[in-house]
Amino acid sequence: MTDPQQRTVVVTGGSRGIGKAICLELADPQTHLFFNYHSQEAAAAETERQIVAAGGKATGIQTDVAKADEVEAFFDRVIKQTGRLDVLVNNAGISRDNLLVRMKEQDWDAVLDINLKAAFLCAKSAAKSMMKQRYGRIVFISSVVGAIGNPGQANYAASKAGLIGLAKSMARELASRGITVNAVAPGLIDTDMTAALPDKAKDAMVGLIPLGRPGTPEDVAATVAFLVSDKASYITGQVLHVSGGMYM
Repeated sequence: MTDPQQRTVVVTGGSRGIGKAICLELADPQTHLFFNYHSQEAAAAETERQIVAAGGKATGIQTDVAKADEVEAFFDRVIKQTGRLDVLVNNAGISRDNLLVRMKEQDWDAVLDINLKAAFLCAKSAAKSMMKQRYGRIVFISSVVGAIGNPGQANYAASKAGLIGLAKSMARELASRGITVNAVAPGLIDTDMTAALPDKAKDAMVGLIPLGRPGTPEDVAATVAFLVSDKASYITGQVLHVSGGMYM
């Protein structure tokens, strides 16, 4: 069980979109939220302000989560400041879409570095602290395309499928230490990333959703909040699809 007087939460990519919604969903007076951002200082400052307005504590730290030394420094700061780590939500992600035969090697590498390698680095650092506590919650933000694939997103789909394998493997490794590890797989969610999609492509995707509409970042955040709560203490190694039925 977590200490009701203190909870330390880390959300990667927490300055906007789904990550920001997760931060706001988890914000409360007993929680200190740490999140990383890559370059958007104004967005990070606004996220901090909104977390505080919701009653929580917030610390945004500029960090390249694909670099091992910066990840280590980030988690060292978290532990030194609060003495514990209860929750890690690996949300940071990018896309560099193109058909496979046209995809540049650097676009493949960039997506795998941020979406998969960074999640590995953060989970490894978090797990060390959680194992000592014999308690922890880790959630990976995957994607429906990691389960079904998507034309033009071979790199993105591969990275998100990798997160599912990583989550299941870690769940088996860490269960004996009281740590649960799960993945959430959003479908089409209204964010800055999906807003950049052509209307034709977006309409085609909506046509595949039985509920007939995109989801919201808050839909994903509510699912994460459940998985990191004590109500989900008997759930580990699972993938929860938040996709309006796009994947069944």
